Amino acid sequence: METAANSSAPDFGAIKQRQQATWASGDFGRIGVRLQIVGETLAEAVNLRAGERVLDVAAGNGNAALAAARRFAHVTAVDYVPTLLEQAHRRAEADGLMLVTREADIEELPFADGEFDVALSTYGVMFAPNQERAAAELLRVVKPGGRIGLASWTPEGFIGRLFALMGGFVPPPPGVASPAAWGTEARIDELFRRDTDLLRTERKTFVFRHPSAGHWIEYFRRYYGPVHRAFAALDEPKQQALHQALLELLGTFDRGGGDSLIVPSEYLEAVIHRA
Repeated sequence: METAANSSAPDFGAIKQRQQATWASGDFGRIGVRLQIVGETLAEAVNLRAGERVLDVAAGNGNAALAAARRFAHVTAVDYVPTLLEQAHRRAEADGLMLVTREADIEELPFADGEFDVALSTYGVMFAPNQERAAAELLRVVKPGGRIGLASWTPEGFIGRLFALMGGFVPPPPGVASPAAWGTEARIDELFRRDTDLLRTERKTFVFRHPSAGHWIEYFRRYYGPVHRAFAALDEPKQQALHQALLELLGTFDRGGGDSLIVPSEYLEAVIHRA
């Protein structure tokens, strides 16, 4: 007999199908290439070594994977959006770097226990709907003594506030924890502490730099899946309301002084040493 708890449990499979369609819309690669510095910083944070086996999880167009490949690691990049993996492969070829790409779901990684020395994710794994399952998979595929490096937007930062704002226009699936929970020390501790020898977190900032607030909105509306799909789901008056709300949010964070848009966005960097 189905219990009340089971009947109200989120349908993670259906949620992931919708998420996959969202991230496949627009062209996230246009956004991702501008976040490359985060992959480089994360590779340094985990003290990545040449020759290590590295998995970039929810890799998108490969920022962390490329950073690891630049350090002569043996790199595999996985994502559930094939077009983004194709972009990662083309970027690696253009830079003369070696990496393997493979279509895969973070919650069901097709790798053996302890297959990798290091797992990385920049603003990727945080969007897995089943957070406990995603964390367990990261821990499973990294060998004892290996490291996990994560970069996740904080709830208080600009992107965290962006997702909260859009949730007021297009509500997220019920029963699913906010992706920005990965950007809190408390949640990282809950997900990883018991399986680690050392866990270090540090709040850092990525800065969005655009010609203007209007340019940021049009750019993200065209290329960033979640914003693209949010506008597409709304009628014209609500699109205008969302546009105005985004202008106000950008104005709250803008440090450009009117010459251009400079918006710092806080993220949490976590380095987890596997027990």
